[in-house]
Amino acid sequence: MDQIKIGKFIASRRKEQGMTQAVLAEKLGISDRAVSKWETGKSMPDSGIMLELCELLKINVNELLSGEMIMADFYDKRAEENLLAMKREIEEKNRQMLRMEYWVALPAILVGIVLVFVAAFVPMPAWLRGALIVFAAATIDTVAFIAVGIEQKAGYYACQSCGHRYVPTYWQTNLAPHTGRTRYMKCPACGKRTRQKKVLTKED
Repeated sequence: MDQIKIGKFIASRRKEQGMTQAVLAEKLGISDRAVSKWETGKSMPDSGIMLELCELLKINVNELLSGEMIMADFYDKRAEENLLAMKREIEEKNRQMLRMEYWVALPAILVGIVLVFVAAFVPMPAWLRGALIVFAAATIDTVAFIAVGIEQKAGYYACQSCGHRYVPTYWQTNLAPHTGRTRYMKCPACGKRTRQKKVLTKED
């Protein structure tokens, strides 16, 4: 999707409706800075407010994502193109989040391991040894909680029994036995416990 084109379209439709950025932002319950970022192509409206935004601008979501008014003859084709583009963007966003999980977790785990080895093999007072071990354990635990939170929010887990894809709660994800990003959990659709793999999109 062309964010610059979409931004200019939002600005044009806003002006046609006689609204300033501040007025539109107030109606949506957001900051006028967010509206400014849309209109300059720096960001996209969040999916949670797209319908309300479209209603205020007197357009539909398909037109918003196209960055232009659409004639009826081309509507279905453009809708399909926009859905595919949104799917690709969601997939890429989830992929980036999962990469971030590694960048957050690995350095902290390595630091924790190094501190434990230092505490184990370098001569030092007992209190300092204990403090290093506690600090290392706290660092690894804290980063592990953060990493699991990133993984839980990025994409979905796919049930190996019925194929249902869903987002479990944080604690379901955190407490599930796992290997890498495959977790042994109960599917909310079929109720079976299977090794559920992390996938990037809701559908294939």
